[in-house]
Amino acid sequence: MTRGENSGNDGERSPKTAQSGIDRRNVLKSGAGLFGVAGLAGCLSEPGSNDGGSSGDGESSDGSSGDGESSDGGSNGGGGSETTNIAIISSPAGFGDKAFNDLAIEGLQTAAEEFDIEVQQVEETEQSRYQTVQSRLAESQNPDYDLIVLVGFNHTQALETNASEYPDQRWMLINDVIDQPNVAGFIWANHEMSFQAGVLAGTMTTRELTHEGNSNDPDGKVVGFTGGVDGPLIRAFEQSYIKGVEWVDSEIDVKVGYAGSFSSPQDGKEVALSQYDSGADIVYHAAAATGQGVFQAAQDEERFAIGVDADQSQTLPEYQDVIIGSAVKYINEGTAEAAQAVVEDNWSSVQGENILGLEQDAVEVVLGQAIGPKLPDVVSENLESAREAVINGDVTVPCSASGCQN
Repeated sequence: MTRGENSGNDGERSPKTAQSGIDRRNVLKSGAGLFGVAGLAGCLSEPGSNDGGSSGDGESSDGSSGDGESSDGGSNGGGGSETTNIAIISSPAGFGDKAFNDLAIEGLQTAAEEFDIEVQQVEETEQSRYQTVQSRLAESQNPDYDLIVLVGFNHTQALETNASEYPDQRWMLINDVIDQPNVAGFIWANHEMSFQAGVLAGTMTTRELTHEGNSNDPDGKVVGFTGGVDGPLIRAFEQSYIKGVEWVDSEIDVKVGYAGSFSSPQDGKEVALSQYDSGADIVYHAAAATGQGVFQAAQDEERFAIGVDADQSQTLPEYQDVIIGSAVKYINEGTAEAAQAVVEDNWSSVQGENILGLEQDAVEVVLGQAIGPKLPDVVSENLESAREAVINGDVTVPCSASGCQN
């Protein structure tokens, strides 16, 4: 892990798991917590609303527009006797995606079970409104938010202004970082977990697999990748996935397509269908809610797919008959860690850049709940060998945790 200069703990992770009992594997691997979002402490908006807690002009859902002065950004959290108020703003995919956004909420839910935390959930799917929504929450006095969590790199441009404009407000930015003392940037190694997804796909495309009417073509060597919106971050998923496939067999053909959206299952389905029609046995998606269309296409074509972010064979059980595995990142661990740091007045433990990858057990490929037991032992063997190769530096995974810059 790489932390900012003011980390205060020599680059080691905060002692979250040992001291508070917050354990990523207790919630993510079961998948159960993703269906309990409505039980979060505090006042939560209903998923699917226009902005899930902000009014039409960007005001916070408590109705107050603030007086234009920055909030204290953490004064309530240090003493341990007062409620810690946390707001979270969605990525363009919105809450209820059963993946990226829901995992971020899951970590706050876990922290709220351990500490006196109230959470305000704000769904905003228009990136053009992020600067306004961020600033309204920072200006809010009732409540005064100790931490504002921003789900996704789409918030970066707006935060570059707001982090300076509201220096007393503490921010957690997921999948990017800004060099400001009031920002904790948590970046999961999407490229490393996507490399592992490629290893899974490359291993299985030449091996027989049947499950509930679905099957692959072991004589073919074709797999697919469906992205959401083409950009540096998602290209890291794509290129690293291809590298993982080639690590298994350089002769495997990888079909690549982009849906142009993170929230359109129909567009994702169309891209995946074209890849299955071209001979793909397995398609990996990096498309948030759009990826549900990939699973629909797999069912229609009686093929297989690989999920992303969460164990989607559990969070989307209606597709577990086609999901052979998922490339997961423990976003819930990161949001829980940041929340605890604010509660315990230990901001230095999370401030700055936090890179979380295979070496930190922060990303991995988990096998599907229904299909996993049917997969041959070589799958687990290859995944472990590939993991060790990445950690030892024997394999260079393309791009970086922040994305591909070319």
